[in-house]
Amino acid sequence: MKKIRVDIISRGEKLPDMVCRNFFHSTELFRIIERTPGHRPFMAAAYGDDGSVVGHMLVLMRRRGSLLPPYLFTQGRVYGEGDYVDNCDKEQVFDAIMERLSRLFRLSVCLYIEFSDLSSKMFGYKTFRHCGFYPIHWMQIYNSLHSMKPELRLTNKIKRHLANAVKAGIKTGKDAGIERLQEFYRILKSGFRLKMRRYIPNIRLFEELVSKGMCNIFTTTDKNGVILGGCACVYSGGNCYLWYLASKKTLNRKRVNASTVWTAITDAYDRECRHIYFMDVGLPFRKNPYREFILGFGGKPVGTYRWFRCSIKWVNKLLSWTYRE
Repeated sequence: MKKIRVDIISRGEKLPDMVCRNFFHSTELFRIIERTPGHRPFMAAAYGDDGSVVGHMLVLMRRRGSLLPPYLFTQGRVYGEGDYVDNCDKEQVFDAIMERLSRLFRLSVCLYIEFSDLSSKMFGYKTFRHCGFYPIHWMQIYNSLHSMKPELRLTNKIKRHLANAVKAGIKTGKDAGIERLQEFYRILKSGFRLKMRRYIPNIRLFEELVSKGMCNIFTTTDKNGVILGGCACVYSGGNCYLWYLASKKTLNRKRVNASTVWTAITDAYDRECRHIYFMDVGLPFRKNPYREFILGFGGKPVGTYRWFRCSIKWVNKLLSWTYRE
C-alpha cells in the first residue's frame, strides 16, 4: 500500500462498512459503548489505496471520578492490536493507526491509556516506543479446549477445591437475570475498588452484551442461594474470553472461584470453543497466588507486554524509567 489514510469515528452512524472478526474491535461493541453512561468509543479506521477499510481499532474511553479523594479524569483501554483484512501489511497499518491515535489521546486529555492482550509479545514494539508508550511485563494464560477434555488437565489441588465446593453446597449457574447481574456487579466493583488501574464498565454494558447473546454471566451461590461470586465471559472468533472474575472475601473463596472458573471452562468446551483466555492474570511475580490458581486448570502461561502511556510528560518519563528493561 502506497498511502494509508486513518479516520477517527466517534459516532455510530458514521461507521464505514468493515469486516469485524474481533469482538473487542467490532461495530456492535462500538454501538453498545456509545449507549453506556460514562463511556465514549473511538474507532480508528484505516483505508487502503482503493478506499476500503484495511484495518480498524476500537478505543474505549471512560470517565472516572470520586469525591473522596477528589479526582476526575479519562482513561483509555484497548484490547488487542485491532482487526485487519488478510491481504494487508498489518505492521504498516498498525503504525498509521497509532500515529493518528497519539494525536487523539493528546486532544482528548486522556490521563493514561493501556494496551493489553496483544497477539505476540513483540508486536508493535518499535511503534509503541516511538509513540511514547512504556512496556510492563505481564502474564497471559489460556487453556486449549480442542485437543483434550478439560477434566484431564485439572491438578489434584483444583479437583479437591471442586469436590469441597460440591460438599459445601456451592454451585455455579449461567443466567442473565437482572437481580443476579446486579449482585455480581456489586461484588465486582467492591473487589476492584482499591485498584488504581481498574477498568470496570458501567453495568449497562453487561446488560446489553447479555441481551444480545455476546456475553454470559456466571454466578456462584452457597447452599442458601446467596451469591458469593461470578464471572463475565465474552466470545469471539471461536474463543472464549474470561473478562472479569470476582468473589466475596469469605473462607470459601477458593472453592467459589474454582466452581466459577470450572463452569466457564466447561461451558466454553460445550460451545466448541478452541481456547479460553484469562484476560487479567497480573504481573509475573515469582509468587502470584491467582496465577497459580488459574494454572491449576491446565492452562499455558505466556509472557507478554502491556503498554501504557500517561499524558503528563514528566510522569510518563518517570514511569518509563521505573519500568525500563
